[in-house]
Amino acid sequence: MFRGTQNNLGFIPERHTDFIFSVIGEELGLIGSVIIIFLFMLLITRCIYIARISKDSYGKYICIGIMAMLLFHVLENIGMTIGIMPVTGIPLPFVSYGGSSLLTNMISVGLVLNVGMRRQVIRF
Repeated sequence: MFRGTQNNLGFIPERHTDFIFSVIGEELGLIGSVIIIFLFMLLITRCIYIARISKDSYGKYICIGIMAMLLFHVLENIGMTIGIMPVTGIPLPFVSYGGSSLLTNMISVGLVLNVGMRRQVIRF
């Protein structure tokens, strides 16, 4: 384990940022890749659930927008890694190396959690 030839011999460019899913697939196999995809789908379905139970439309829009952002990043990065999408440099949320991406994703999930725990309707 953790002795993959493609990763260690340098065949994968930017393996710690853009192509992290290929490293996960090589090192952890099919089971590890499926677990990562399952966790992302769990996060995305939870965002949809929180949007559905939101008490106002503002919270729904926040949750759906953040869900769309996360879904786009996941689909683009995994599609780029397996070769069905163009290489763009979009990081895999919460997995790829990079502080600004991680910070943005954590703030986004924090906003969704805030919408989920809010009890009163916002009035402008």
